[in-house]
Order: sequence, then structure tokens, then C-alpha cells
Amino acid sequence: MDNEKKKEIGYALAKAGFGSIPVVGAAASELLQLLVTPPIEKRRTDWMNQIGVRLKDLEDKKLLALESLPENEKFIDVVLQTTQEAIKTSEKEKIEYFRNAILNTAVGLNPDSSEIQIFLKFVSDFTVWHIKILKLFNDPKEWFEKNEKEIPNYMSSGLSSILSLAYPELKGRREFYDLIWDDLHRAGLHKTSGLHVSMTGSGLMVPRTTEFGKSFLKFITESPTE
Repeated sequence: MDNEKKKEIGYALAKAGFGSIPVVGAAASELLQLLVTPPIEKRRTDWMNQIGVRLKDLEDKKLLALESLPENEKFIDVVLQTTQEAIKTSEKEKIEYFRNAILNTAVGLNPDSSEIQIFLKFVSDFTVWHIKILKLFNDPKEWFEKNEKEIPNYMSSGLSSILSLAYPELKGRREFYDLIWDDLHRAGLHKTSGLHVSMTGSGLMVPRTTEFGKSFLKFITESPTE
């Protein structure tokens, strides 16, 4: 199969969810169509290109065979769901998470369809801050090293101090990040009830995510092409 044909297959797979997504309703005004349709079409095109190129990369690395994907019902389900959600948002982080979900499903990273659906719902419902905070407390020490920030050396403090050091823009926004922390806890993604309980400095650096939380982060933040 030549490269152009493979690209066509990749793009066609990414386009699988587009036909059912209405650009504008039948009763929408001509003005609304004029204003909204071009940006939506651009989002569609950008999304198709991203997925098509990445799928081709996976085949080049012998991680999948493109011609097998049309028979992969789990993959098609994920394409349909993520395509609709990706077109709805302008947040690059969320688009990346949806893209990674497609690619990881294509290579069979997670064989559990129900778990995949839960993960996709999390990405749809959560804000970008939910994922950032969960990534930080998945392994605080590794996060600070990766982001070239000095690892804090507290004798005793709460996890909120770590959060404020990592993201100074969250200082003074306790109600906001407490709500996010509670959301993540109810979802079963971390195992610590509050951010303000004092603990030792070494305790602050202990990973807080559950195994379910680790699986979620791996599925949406790691790409098989990287």
C-alpha cells in the first residue's frame, strides 16, 4: 500500500465521526452560519489532519496496521466520541487528550471498553485544571524535576502549599482548587481527602493518585508515538 493511500485511510478513519455532527441547526440564521461555519470547518480539518498523520506514524513504527482499524469497533467508538468533543473545544490540552485517547485505543493500550468510556467522560467533564492538578500529585517530586522547579523543603505543611508553588496563579483561589480536588476524589482518581492537612516534608512528595488515576493519566497524556 503506497503512502498516499495509507494517509487516505487514516484520514477516513478520523472522519468517521464527522458526518453526524451538525454544524448549525436548520433554523440558524444566515449570519450565524457566516460567523460560525468557517471556524468549525477549520477545526474539523485540523483534527482530521492531526489524527491521520499520527495514525500513519504508528503504522510506520509498526505499532498497528491501518487496514485493521475499520474492523476495530472499540476504535470507531472512540473516534466518534472524541471527534464530537474535540470540535467543541479550543483548549489545546483537551484536544491533545482526546487525540491520545484515539491513538492509545488504536494500539490496544486499554482493552476495557467501559473504562475507556469513563476516561473520555472525565476529559469531557473536567476542566484543564483538573488534569493539571492530578498530574502534579501523581508524582510531585517528578513534576518539579520535569518542570525545572526547585523541590520544596518544608518541615511541615499541607498539599495546598505544593500546589501554590507549582501553580502560583492558584494562590488565593482555595474554593476553586478545593472543588477540583473534591471532584477528583469522588471520581476515584486520588486517595487524599483534603489539601490542607499538615504533614511532613517527605509526606508532601508522596504520589497521591490511585491505580485508576494512574491509568487515566497514562491513557490521555501519553502518546504511543512519543
